[in-house]
Amino acid sequence: MVDMAIRKSALSSRQGGSATVRLRPAAAATRVALRAPQESLAGLSSALGVTIPNAPKTSGRKEWRSALWLGPDEWLVIDESGADLMASLANAGVLHSATDVSHRNVAINVSGPGAEATLSAGCPQDLSINAFPVGACSRTLFGKAEVVIFRTDDDLFRVECWRSFSDYVFGLLAEAAEDAAH
Repeated sequence: MVDMAIRKSALSSRQGGSATVRLRPAAAATRVALRAPQESLAGLSSALGVTIPNAPKTSGRKEWRSALWLGPDEWLVIDESGADLMASLANAGVLHSATDVSHRNVAINVSGPGAEATLSAGCPQDLSINAFPVGACSRTLFGKAEVVIFRTDDDLFRVECWRSFSDYVFGLLAEAAEDAAH
């Protein structure tokens, strides 16, 4: 597991936004790319203490931990408390594959009444509250970068991206936030 206390964020001290949107790097988190067959979901949910969803664009969430559905047998598990997800999964007792990707990803919180418009500027998906309600998540494109968008509240989104694309994604979000204010 990556030591979150000593890792420097790729976006440390970055801020952006406009009158209607606030952009902030999310706090450090542990992340696991999880693959498993359907019959392993109950055991994995028990081991992680959060329901592993089995439907497209859905998530399971409990306190500081979220499990995001990315595909029929693929999830991104995020823990903002610093817990050791790999240790929890090691004792699951069911068939699965887990890879710690904490070092690979960073997240940006996009909040405010213009958050949806900001994200829509670079994302081809319908992110309206009716089509993409609270708890919805999706692996998609933002500009030319692959991201995972997770709606955590009416006007709050978490955008997960690879750290090598984080400056590009943050910059594009900042431009879109300025446009959303007009």
